[in-house]
Amino acid sequence: MSKLICVARIGAAHGVRGEVRLWAFTEDPLAVLHYGPLTTKDGSRTFEVAKAREAKDHLVASFKGVTDRNAAERLNGVELYVPRDRLPETDDDEYYHADLIGLAAETTAGAPLGRVLAIHNFGAGDIIEIAPPSGSTLMLPFTNAVVPTVDIPGGRVIIELPGEIEGEDEKSSDEDEVAAQNSARHPRESGDP
Repeated sequence: MSKLICVARIGAAHGVRGEVRLWAFTEDPLAVLHYGPLTTKDGSRTFEVAKAREAKDHLVASFKGVTDRNAAERLNGVELYVPRDRLPETDDDEYYHADLIGLAAETTAGAPLGRVLAIHNFGAGDIIEIAPPSGSTLMLPFTNAVVPTVDIPGGRVIIELPGEIEGEDEKSSDEDEVAAQNSARHPRESGDP
């Protein structure tokens, strides 16, 4: 069976006729109308979008069989999924986030970094989050400069670490830190009373 991809989340009820706010996670929000029946992650419930229209930053949608506000309110927070094979193929240098999750991350020298944990976008571009075998996760820009190679068939991404993470600037930043600590620790050595 094809992997399930979350394409939308149902929000609050809208009006009294069963409409809901629908937050689509697709490039074209109205594409959720064309994926066929949408299901919950466990597959226990199926939904068909009867109609949808764009609002400010979401869709206003109605589902077949949901005809009043009470039924719509009970759907708040439900995530909607489709099998991965129902989604259109991507162009070169385009990826579904779900296809990247779990890929091995390696440096350009071939050293293992960990696995791709998530792709985020906080408003200033995509960020790739990498979980190393131990320690804190790495959050790096998901750009061609930092991630020059995405090899989905090979199960890996190649990461060009920025200098400060890789340690190239470690000595100079350590020297700056020691100088700052010394000036903060010893203000009276300069002759001040």
